[in-house]
Amino acid sequence: MDSRRVVSNIFKGSMGNLVEWYDWYVYTAFALYFAPVFFPKGDPTSQLLNTAGVFAVGFLMRPVGSFLLGRYADRHGRRAALTLSVTLMATGSLVIACTPGFATIGLAAPVLLVTARLLQGLSVGGEYGTSATYMSEVATDSRRGFFSSFQYVTLASGQLVALAVQIGLQQTLSKEDLATWGWRIPFVIGAVAAVIVFWLRRSMDESAEFEAQPVNRRFKQGSLRELAKHPRAVLTVVGLTLGGTVAFYTFTTYLQKFMVNTTGLEKSQVTWINFLALLIFVALQPLGGMLSDKIGRRPLLIFFGLGATLLTVPILTALEDATPVTAFLLMLAGLVVVSGYTSINAIVKAELFPTAIRALGVGMPYGVTVAIFGGTAEYVALWLKDAGHESSFYYYVSGCALISLIVYLTMSETRGRMKAQHSSARPVERPRTPTAQ
Repeated sequence: MDSRRVVSNIFKGSMGNLVEWYDWYVYTAFALYFAPVFFPKGDPTSQLLNTAGVFAVGFLMRPVGSFLLGRYADRHGRRAALTLSVTLMATGSLVIACTPGFATIGLAAPVLLVTARLLQGLSVGGEYGTSATYMSEVATDSRRGFFSSFQYVTLASGQLVALAVQIGLQQTLSKEDLATWGWRIPFVIGAVAAVIVFWLRRSMDESAEFEAQPVNRRFKQGSLRELAKHPRAVLTVVGLTLGGTVAFYTFTTYLQKFMVNTTGLEKSQVTWINFLALLIFVALQPLGGMLSDKIGRRPLLIFFGLGATLLTVPILTALEDATPVTAFLLMLAGLVVVSGYTSINAIVKAELFPTAIRALGVGMPYGVTVAIFGGTAEYVALWLKDAGHESSFYYYVSGCALISLIVYLTMSETRGRMKAQHSSARPVERPRTPTAQ
């Protein structure tokens, strides 16, 4: 595949990833506004606990999505699975945009909200493993780290776009309008964008590595039985994800609420802090990917593990009484550390598994780990705050990072594995190469 087609496929896959994660993050970006609409009783922290609980419920569907769409991708192709995932996300966003509040339909309002998040969780669960697999397979051997880093470029960009929409609405609508109906606008935008991406993804090239798999054996691919043949790789994915997902959701999604509830900054100030810090974070991802292509993946993972273990408690403690400028610098420091994980975690996981089981192997253990630890990070933080022990959460994040650091120190380097696997498989692939092209 020539370089232009590689870039075109990465772009189409990335745009879909961006829209999916935009839809996912719009929920957290606007939770401060729509929490009273769906959960009108209680103090602000209790309302946020309810919305965080729904956020966590969405994560429970991610392992299911990882299994169903990962299995589908390994048997029917990466392109087909990615097209299906964006369709599910569009449906969830449209449901949230159109659902009346608690005052109008009572308990049906939070029930529909949960249903929509379940659909979105199913979508995101399948999106991660499949898009990581697709980007790693269509990338050139010497630049897999660089091209795969665009998964988190678009993931974080989705949050950036959500924050940009939030800033725009804050500037054009009154607080009353934003709280009553304005928060629905970003969900409509997400649904429409997902429909556009649906057509983009239909024109992507299928991965040549998937096409090279014998057709008569694909019905065996993407099964739990096949996945069970790679226990070490599965456990490695769990271990390297645990600390990374907790730190990522702490320094991105939760920090917005932390700065409002604990630091005491204005919502508009916090939005700008998040936007500027995430903008720099996005720029760091391809740099990390390129660096990993030169020095390997493990050094960056170890950098993250050490930084998150030693610096999380000091950063969050200092953030409690920070000014807006200091808050920005502290958040940025956390995101620089997290970049050691986010910029390369997708390619590391993809390099652990063979083609026949790669989408399920990347997505399933990742989805389970994120559901248990990443999806509950915000809820654990708010629960500890409500109980008067907020600082305990800082040590929880640090401890999770320490566990992952141990994994990074004991795992082997993965750079170059996919090239070796591809080379060893060439006798099987050669007769099918003209068709794949």
